[in-house]
Amino acid sequence: MANNGRRSVKAKKGPTIGTGGHGRKALEGKGPTPKAEDRPYHKAHKSKQLAERSAAKRGTGARSAGAARTGPKGRATEEVVTGRNSVVEALRAGIPAKALHIAIRIEMDDRVKESLKIAAERGIPLLETGKPELDRMTDDAVHQGLVLQIPPYEYQDAYDLAEETVNRWKKGHVANAPLFVALDGITDPRNLGAIIRSVSAFSGHGVIVPERRSVGVTASAWKTSAGAAVRVPVARAANLNSALKQFKNMGIFVLGLDGDGDVSLPDLTLAKEPVCIVVGSEGKGLSRLVRENCDQIVSIPIDSAMESLNASMAVGISLYEVSRQRATK
Repeated sequence: MANNGRRSVKAKKGPTIGTGGHGRKALEGKGPTPKAEDRPYHKAHKSKQLAERSAAKRGTGARSAGAARTGPKGRATEEVVTGRNSVVEALRAGIPAKALHIAIRIEMDDRVKESLKIAAERGIPLLETGKPELDRMTDDAVHQGLVLQIPPYEYQDAYDLAEETVNRWKKGHVANAPLFVALDGITDPRNLGAIIRSVSAFSGHGVIVPERRSVGVTASAWKTSAGAAVRVPVARAANLNSALKQFKNMGIFVLGLDGDGDVSLPDLTLAKEPVCIVVGSEGKGLSRLVRENCDQIVSIPIDSAMESLNASMAVGISLYEVSRQRATK
């Protein structure tokens, strides 16, 4: 007999070697499932993005004339002017520019041709850019294949500008007494542009704007100033009231414009002295603290049927009167 009646015994299986925990991570949970709108591959995510873009457009207003892009802490990093009419007008006005972006295979018209001509004459880089990139740069605004990049404006410090101007005047390097315009609560860039233009026309030395809740030098302000922003410095004050107090310590008289002033503009006696004219918004006028920091409140005689003047118009009239009085012996 082959097995001699003996039963075959299978070899006993020994202990197996463990994984040592190498597969532990694979067994761990991955947390709660993300919402559909937070998954990039889900159609709900695309719907959410479109809704956010639409809300951004409604919140920022007309971006075709130029809008600031923001960086860390909300600081403006650059600005773009979009649309053929806006771009060519900005180039005509001499607005500083970093680059002119042109869509690939753009359909030429007179506005595009003129924009290319001016950009080439001024040495502005011309960049042929795809539509997706232009859409991204403009947050999907209507750009018509033309986008002008504008560098951020470099503001001077209000105190430094005033001190430098006063010192130059005392040394005879500046013919006229220091003349500034400060803005209190004005948020319309077109008002700022028009004020800069008036300051330039009447030999003013600068415009002061607060850092918060105030307009800045945007593309719209550049365009409205008709290039005067190149000649007139715009300075920022961390706190307008503190800046006005510093101006007074330097010997600069602070004059606030308001309808119920202490002095009528034709009766102003401080025109030939160093002066800072402060103008408030058309609706609210001068704020209480700014009003208290003024040496005089000056009013412009107008028809009683008119409640108030536009801020830039009031500044222009006041600067003319100051200039007229300074020209008389």
